[in-house]
Order: sequence, then structure tokens, then C-alpha cells
Amino acid sequence: MRERRKRLVGRVVSDKMQKTVVVQVERTKRHPLYGKVIKVRKKFYAHDENNECRVGDLVRIVESRPLSRLKRWVVEEILERSERPEVEIREEVIL
Repeated sequence: MRERRKRLVGRVVSDKMQKTVVVQVERTKRHPLYGKVIKVRKKFYAHDENNECRVGDLVRIVESRPLSRLKRWVVEEILERSERPEVEIREEVIL
């Protein structure tokens, strides 16, 4: 039987929730009247079981049953890790 679930590729824009990430998927579409190519962006809430995704990662998400009020997608795999530099902790002495 053929796999019927939709799969999308997008960037993680938020990982502040537990076991949930927000993935922004960008696609191109033509304007119906003028024909200009437009970038259309949409955000999807996706389930990330092990909290592995970080902001900036390129991920593939797959359609699933409703997991909560907003979540209907699951992170299938991380395609590319972000090049996010580690945050350095600075201590300032106040005199």
C-alpha cells in the first residue's frame, strides 16, 4: 500500500516548548492574475519527541493524527544542523 502521508521540509523557527517545535515551510506560487512568483510561508507545529531540534535546523516533517489542538505533524528527521554559535557567558564586575 502506498504511503499517503504528506511530507514537508522547513526551518525550525522556535523550540521554546517541550517536545514541540515550530517549523516554517516556504514554497513558491504564481499570482493568479499577474503571474509573478511569490514566496509563501506557513508555520506548522510539529512533535519532537526527544527535543533534538534547535532553531535554524532544516527538518522534514510528516503528517500524523492530531496530537493536540495545534499539532498535526511529527519531525521525521533533521536534514541539516544550524551553525549557531554557542552563547558565551560574560561576567561583569560592577564597582
